[in-house]
Amino acid sequence: MSTRDLILVRHAHAQNAASGQGDLERTLSATGIAEADAAGLWLKQHGAAPDRVLCSTAQRAQATCERLVAALGCPRATEDARIYEATPATLLRLIDEHTEARCLLLVGHNPGLESLVALLSEGASDAGRGMPPGAVAWLSLPQGELEPATARVRHFWWP
Repeated sequence: MSTRDLILVRHAHAQNAASGQGDLERTLSATGIAEADAAGLWLKQHGAAPDRVLCSTAQRAQATCERLVAALGCPRATEDARIYEATPATLLRLIDEHTEARCLLLVGHNPGLESLVALLSEGASDAGRGMPPGAVAWLSLPQGELEPATARVRHFWWP
């Protein structure tokens, strides 16, 4: 049976919001920049080759994504506002819209990402083990299946 890859990356560390600044406008901290670069290097060293990239509209996610795309030389990301504060159900619907992608890279946020990893790999969204900033969860899914407990976690890495 053929498989497809789903690579989920939590945005790297962000600066605290400045006075009057909204959460969506928070940028990466110096630590976050280093984490995003490390994640990009790790993904490249492990042969990641996304043919589709989706990213939250939050600036910290966009900055993380830009660094990953630069490291991997993959297609430019499509921004999707649904990723910000997404539930696992919302993320599943979004991923299901891109079934033609052999390898989908999605840059987003917790708790949605860690809950999605738990749901796809363990069958229960409350079984998550956490995803620190800059963490990578690389899943393999049977082609055409996006159901609870159908994914295998190939890699789980964080800076």
